[in-house]
Amino acid sequence: MSDASRLTPDLIHEAVCFLNRSCPVMSELVTLHGPCSLPGRAFHPFQTLATSIISQQLSARAATTIECRVRTVIPGLTPEGLSTVSPEVLRAAGLSTAKVRYLKDIAHRVNEGRLELNGLLEVKDDDVITKLTEIPGIGRWTAEMFLIFGLSRPDILSLGDAGLQRAARILFGADVELERIAEAWKPYRSVASWYLWKHLDSASKSCNQPPAASGLSR
Repeated sequence: MSDASRLTPDLIHEAVCFLNRSCPVMSELVTLHGPCSLPGRAFHPFQTLATSIISQQLSARAATTIECRVRTVIPGLTPEGLSTVSPEVLRAAGLSTAKVRYLKDIAHRVNEGRLELNGLLEVKDDDVITKLTEIPGIGRWTAEMFLIFGLSRPDILSLGDAGLQRAARILFGADVELERIAEAWKPYRSVASWYLWKHLDSASKSCNQPPAASGLSR
């Protein structure tokens, strides 16, 4: 598998079979939550990157609420729309001043041709992270969410994701080291992450508690 591979339905099936064999906890999660819905997403790189920035440091519920408000004033969440709408309107939708600045900067880069997101399709994972984190407002977590949900890369593990860390503690114990247990999930850590997020989201709903920030808000 190349470093720039994309998740497809066939690869998801292969990943699920692998996780079933390699990790008993993953096997239980697959049975409990069914097929992984990562494949089949349309490729909308700017929208994916923008929603990841909106979601920074927010719970999944809060991120979804603010994203819906932003999409109301910018249908399609396009770089052209972001460039033309006023900062005041975006702040009224719930975005912080810093996030407004970051989103407008990225929109201008795309509109001016200085950031070619489609060109990242064939770029290796680490190089995508390096390129994106050079842009103000994009840290490693945001770049990793883009790799999973924008570029559909199969083997991304975001150690800085609060939802993944919380789900791992619930499923494997309070002293778990996510990076260590995830060795058993290679080369399909993106799919394993989806099952952790899905389980956390389901547990939060059953307890009527707000979910932690996680990739399911993408």
